Amino acid sequence: MKDSKDSLWRLLWDYDPNGLLVVDLDMNIKVVNAAFCAMVQKTKADLLGKSAVGIIDDIEDFKKVWQDNKIVKAEEKDYPKYDLHVRRVLFPIRNENIIACIMVDVTDEWRQKKEIARMRKETIERVNHVVDKQMKVVQEIAGLLGETTAETKVSLLKLVEMLQEGNE
Repeated sequence: MKDSKDSLWRLLWDYDPNGLLVVDLDMNIKVVNAAFCAMVQKTKADLLGKSAVGIIDDIEDFKKVWQDNKIVKAEEKDYPKYDLHVRRVLFPIRNENIIACIMVDVTDEWRQKKEIARMRKETIERVNHVVDKQMKVVQEIAGLLGETTAETKVSLLKLVEMLQEGNE
């Protein structure tokens, strides 16, 4: 029965769409699944037994998980060299002296958020530009109105003065 359970777990592990990575305390890669291999564009043979440092660069959070003996949930991490953004869960497995990491690829979601943020910024810049332009036009119109009002006032005062002279 044990072999049946082991093969079921192995099958689930291989078909899990999330990247699964297990390292030992020396930060050498012990186990990966197909999804993780696809994320980092390497084969299992390229990864197993190799240092995780060359693959995921910063391993300080893995060390901290082990030192603090705590689970880190839903932490987001960017891997620019793979054009990858993931949400990670890291946890120590003390009785095996390993640290496991589950990576959920959220790259598309992350790109959409960045694109929306970019569009918002552009829209705000455009609105500010339009408002600034309208304010400039309003100031020009106000200036012209002020000039013509002053000219009209001068002309009317001269007319009133002439009319008053004619009445005397």
